[in-house]
Amino acid sequence: MADSHLVSSETPEQLWRPSAELVERSRMTEYMHWLEAKRGQKFDGYPDLWRWSVDDLEGFWSSIWEFFDVQADGSYENVLGSSEMPGARWFPGTSLNYAEHVFAGKDDAETAILHASELRELDELSWGELRAQVGAVAAGLRELGVERGDRVVAYLPNIPEAIVAFLATASIGATWSSCSPDFGPASVIDRFAQIEPKVLFAVDGYRYGGKDFDRRDVVAELQAAMPSLEQTVLLPYLDPDPDLFPLDEAATTWPELVAKGEGEELRFDRVPFDHPLWVLYSSGTTGLPKAIVQGQGGILLEHLKKLNLHVDAHPGDRLFWFTTTGWMMWNFLVSGLLTRAAIVLYDGNPGHPDMGVLWDLAERAGVTMFGTSASYIAACMKAGVEPGSGRDLSRLGAIGSTGSPLSPEGFDWIYEHLGADTWLFSTSGGTDLCTAFVGGVALLPVYRGELQGRALGAAVEAWDEDGNAVTDEVGELVVTEPMPSMPVFFWGDPDGSRYRASYFEMFPGVWRHGDWIEITSRGTAVIYGRSDSTINRSGVRMGTSEIYRAVLDVDEVLDALVVDVPRPGTEGWMPLFVVLRDGARLDDDLRREIARRIRTQCSPRHVPDEVFTIAEVPRTLSGKALEVPVKRILMGTPPEKAASRDSLANPEALDWFVEMAGNLD
Repeated sequence: MADSHLVSSETPEQLWRPSAELVERSRMTEYMHWLEAKRGQKFDGYPDLWRWSVDDLEGFWSSIWEFFDVQADGSYENVLGSSEMPGARWFPGTSLNYAEHVFAGKDDAETAILHASELRELDELSWGELRAQVGAVAAGLRELGVERGDRVVAYLPNIPEAIVAFLATASIGATWSSCSPDFGPASVIDRFAQIEPKVLFAVDGYRYGGKDFDRRDVVAELQAAMPSLEQTVLLPYLDPDPDLFPLDEAATTWPELVAKGEGEELRFDRVPFDHPLWVLYSSGTTGLPKAIVQGQGGILLEHLKKLNLHVDAHPGDRLFWFTTTGWMMWNFLVSGLLTRAAIVLYDGNPGHPDMGVLWDLAERAGVTMFGTSASYIAACMKAGVEPGSGRDLSRLGAIGSTGSPLSPEGFDWIYEHLGADTWLFSTSGGTDLCTAFVGGVALLPVYRGELQGRALGAAVEAWDEDGNAVTDEVGELVVTEPMPSMPVFFWGDPDGSRYRASYFEMFPGVWRHGDWIEITSRGTAVIYGRSDSTINRSGVRMGTSEIYRAVLDVDEVLDALVVDVPRPGTEGWMPLFVVLRDGARLDDDLRREIARRIRTQCSPRHVPDEVFTIAEVPRTLSGKALEVPVKRILMGTPPEKAASRDSLANPEALDWFVEMAGNLD
């Protein structure tokens, strides 16, 4: 449990309150008017609406279905065939298609996507162009033999082709999964190989921070490691000359694939509600990353709700979130296409050539909602960036922040530099549900350092160790009722044991998310970071086992322990502790080698902040490393509350961390 000194009983400063005009034109108010007109239900403000949404799940989610006019075959007698967690069954008997709803009611002449990168100037894609490209790629995939249920994976950056490939995959009823090309081959193989893909989309390379990274050798490694692959589609991105690709009979280029299906009409295969839409990845502390399968219908309903009602997207808006294809926020941003807004993509280093590059994009693209990470805001603060200086950001009305808790000082910086009329919504959720279940509500005020409220349909509570809900205290973030976007299953987990162990072991039948949260008596929330051992960098989560594998490849390292310690105003502090062979020394060369291994085998985001030598890693009697107890000790928890020494194989190994924690004060 997080320390009680983190909790303040004082009400923080109110930084923003929505105007009467904003409240009246909000999508949330539109929805509440619809509920009153169509169902005779009138609510006394958002808290009352939220309470109904979690007390009457069937009434709430059926209203989302009707309000957004979900198109489906079949009919449902019950919204919930089963409400058990895990195992909830939503809208049984119905079939639909996510991609069909992306294109429903769209004007071919209007803008769907704006995009820029370090390799491409700002450009636009209309709905008509997007429809034609998706139709062509879908027809090309069908010609390659892709059918309902097949897996299509992508080693692509955040560019329009990735969205085209995803929507084409979804339209067929195949299952999508993606990683960004900065991931090393081992991390990608650990993810993709589990789901046995039929087709791989990949780029020749990418540019980041002005430097080119050739990934052709990595693509060859991926091909060799996945025998299920029948075809690779290679996109010339870094170099426009496709002749530079090592083509063989099992490979084609993006232009060739598009040509195969050019002119074909886009059609949609309606699939059962819980049919796999995509696979995301989140890691525990041992074994392969968890392959999280989310369903077409569950994601559709959750994202219709979230992007329309909570992000408050309107026709003419332009939604931006800085992300890569390896983070769930890419999937979330793509679902901005379920609204009448356009979405804005950027591929590149947010600090190159300087920290103003994304704010320049916001001006040029007319961004109305600018989404980023708390660490990016902190970096702008340190760099002395002034977003509004010399730029016309008059269209920018909302700032979204996620990935890690946004510090109170981050709130101050946004309002100082972007104005008092800015709606700042800090959000929290996760890969596991591919949404934010605490965050923005356009009807509510913004308090310094706090998230505005719990999302509709998300029964989020803070629980103490005994499973009691607490208010104005830090507790485990739990979700007490099912949500449609919860995983349908984990790939390669036939009996569901890994799924249950991941979320339902601490509190059977209740989703335990792995974050510390405080729910205030005003209904706002404060997130205090992870309560488990997962490493979170810019929202990209990686299990410690992946980092250990890279570190232990270094000859001098015998054992290792890594933790991610929350620190206000930062992404957190990630120290790595290593046990070295006799005679080895932790000098600059060894530190660089450790960083290189992690950078290339895992990702650049997961290079530790500091490296320390220790005599031995503290372990339980069964041999498990004490990651969470060490993390809690370094956060200030008394050692006797963090771990029972009687349960340790080497209790004296814990003393080093106790001493270190004392020196951190």
